[in-house]
Amino acid sequence: MTTLSPENSLSAMLSASFILVKRKPPIDKTEWDSFFDENGHLAKSRDFICVNILERGLHPFVRTEAWKFLTGYYSWQSSQDERLTVNSMRRKNYNALCQMYEKIQPLLENLHRNFIETQNNIACDLQRLYDKDPLGNVLIDKKRLEKTLLLSYVCNNQAEYQRGFHEMVMLFQIMVEHDHEIFWLFQFFLQKTEHSCVINIGVGKNLDMLNNLITFLDPVFAEHLKGKGAGAVQALFPWFCLCFQRAFKSFDDVWRLWEVLLTGKPCRNFQVLVAYSMLQMVREQALLESMSGDAILLACNKLIDLDADELISAACMVYAELMQKDVPQPLKNFFL
Repeated sequence: MTTLSPENSLSAMLSASFILVKRKPPIDKTEWDSFFDENGHLAKSRDFICVNILERGLHPFVRTEAWKFLTGYYSWQSSQDERLTVNSMRRKNYNALCQMYEKIQPLLENLHRNFIETQNNIACDLQRLYDKDPLGNVLIDKKRLEKTLLLSYVCNNQAEYQRGFHEMVMLFQIMVEHDHEIFWLFQFFLQKTEHSCVINIGVGKNLDMLNNLITFLDPVFAEHLKGKGAGAVQALFPWFCLCFQRAFKSFDDVWRLWEVLLTGKPCRNFQVLVAYSMLQMVREQALLESMSGDAILLACNKLIDLDADELISAACMVYAELMQKDVPQPLKNFFL
C-alpha cells in the first residue's frame, strides 16, 4: 500500500471544506459571463470553474450553457464565434441522423429483433412515466422523448438502451429547448459517465470498487455484507445506472449531483463515494437489526427525497478521510 502525499491530503480537505461553512450562492449569470473575455474565450481556468461548481453549484439560468462545456458539447478553449459554428454543425448532424433513421427504421423493424425489443421497452417505460408537475402541467413531450431514445439506441453501439434512460433524457428535455441539444447533451453525458452508469461498460467495476471501499473504511459493515447481508451491494446497480436520479427530492438536486460528477472534482469516480455515503445512511440499522441482504436493499430503496448538497458534502468527507489513510493501490488508482 502507498501513503498519499501531504499535498494530496490537504487538497482533499480543501475540496471538502465547503461543508464546514455555509455554502456560497450558486454561480449566477453575471458571474458566469465574467468568466469569459470579450471574444468569448475563458478568462478563468477550467479547474477554477469546476471547483466552484463543486463547492457552490450553478444557478438554473446558467446550467444549460455550463453543461455544454461540462459534457464536451463545447470545447473549453472555444470562442463565442466558434461555439456558434459548433452549435450549427451539431444541428445539421442531428438532422442528418434523423433523416438516416427515418430511412432505415422500416428495415430495423422488420429484420432486427433487438430493435423491436428496445422499441417496446421504450414504449412501456414512457407509458409509465408521469409527465406532469404538481400543478398538473405537462412537463415533457413523450413523442420527442421516444425519438431521442430510439435515435440514441441506433447511433450508440456501446451504451445500449437501459430501463430508466427515459427518466434521464426527460431531464435533458426539461433543461434545454431544441431537439439537437437534447440528443447531443445526452450522448455526451453518456460518454462522460459510461464508466459509472452504462451496464456493459462500468457498472460492474463501480460495484466492485464500492465493495473494496467498504472493506477498507468500514470492516465491521463489510463483514456483515459478506455474511448475512450478502448480495446487497451487487443489487445496488440501479444507483449507478440512473446516476442516483431516483434518490432525490427535486430535479434541481439531480442536476446538482450530475454536474459535480461531470466536473471530475474532487476526484475521479466520485459516484462510488456517493454510493458509499448512501450506504452509510442504512449502516446502523442494518447492523443493529442484523438485516439480510434483501432487507438492506429495501432500506436503500427507501432513500428518497435526499438533499444533493448534503450528500455531496458527505461524499467529500469520505474522500478526505480516504486521503488521510494508507490507501491500497487499487483504490488509489481508481480515485486519483
